[in-house]
Amino acid sequence: MLEIDIPGFGAVKLKHLVSDFTGTLSFNGKLIPGVKERLNKLSESLSIHVLTSDTFGTSKAELKDAHCEVHVLEGEYHDLQKEEFVEKLGAINVVAYGNGNNDRKMLRVARVGIAVTEAEGCSVDILMAATVHVTSINAGLDLLINPKRLKATLRY
Repeated sequence: MLEIDIPGFGAVKLKHLVSDFTGTLSFNGKLIPGVKERLNKLSESLSIHVLTSDTFGTSKAELKDAHCEVHVLEGEYHDLQKEEFVEKLGAINVVAYGNGNNDRKMLRVARVGIAVTEAEGCSVDILMAATVHVTSINAGLDLLINPKRLKATLRY
């Protein structure tokens, strides 16, 4: 568990990190350098779940050495599937990362939702759903590795 007391925002007690893959952890289906190492470090205190539509079909291979569970979504309404997954984990204990429209609902329900803008862009709707916006996934993961950064961003 990762606990952060943020003045004005409240206590944050995270047990789970949930992330999108395509465009969030990866670019053109390839894991962004530095992400695996950060995920593995964070796995010491959080359970890590990657929920993906897997546009490029590479998520499982790219994440094979990362300490996380990969869930490739099927069917329709991936936005609802992601939201339901976060709710089942206990949304109050979840930090969620994403960049696309199908991530907006999970970011909205998570205790902390982090919108990520990498080279594939970031939807405007997800920006409105997020608690925090970062310009790279590594910067976003570093908010948890160095929690005073998240505290500085969210304090009132």
